Amino acid sequence: MFKRDHLGKRIGMSLFGVIICAVSVGIFKIAALGVDPFQSFMAGLDALVPVDFGTLYVIANAVLLLFALLFDRHYIGIATFINLFLLGYITQFTYDLLQKLIVEPSMVVRVICLIVGVVIICFGSAFYMTADLGVSTYDAIALIICNTWKKGKFQYVRIITDLVCVSLGVGLFILSGGELSRVITIAGVGTIITAFFMGPLIEFFNVHITRPMLQDK
Repeated sequence: MFKRDHLGKRIGMSLFGVIICAVSVGIFKIAALGVDPFQSFMAGLDALVPVDFGTLYVIANAVLLLFALLFDRHYIGIATFINLFLLGYITQFTYDLLQKLIVEPSMVVRVICLIVGVVIICFGSAFYMTADLGVSTYDAIALIICNTWKKGKFQYVRIITDLVCVSLGVGLFILSGGELSRVITIAGVGTIITAFFMGPLIEFFNVHITRPMLQDK
């Protein structure tokens, strides 16, 4: 069992997890082989709306936050706001920095970045999830549809919301004038990996690193 007096440690784990996840998204963007489904949507929105990514991320998540607060605020916690206000800006900082360090990366470098990004996002997600101080506003949508509205099993609802995000992202990207050949940068192999294959690696980090950090000795 987890100790009840671990709030400070759990907040620290949430903060660390969000920062690591944000860095991973910046790495995914450098790999340009696809990002996770919600970031696909954000990438398409970013291509269309002339606002800095960090600010745009806050605005988009604030809208989703209103949805969650209206229908079931149970899923909203400290980590939700850490994610809302920090992830977008850290992602943009990481991406801008990596663009200066990795100029015109080869396919080999992009694949390496993709692999590193997957491992890092799973590592960060394990900290964020184990801390259990609220979920991201996007994660709350599928949970509300499944648990509050009783409209299906979570795994199927999540696949549907992910597909909607990717479709919207691609649509917005094309609407902004983006080239079809560049669609792979926001909806590619990285999107498939993050949508369907992250679970086992997250669970590995949960079992071997994050859960033991909160267990009674």
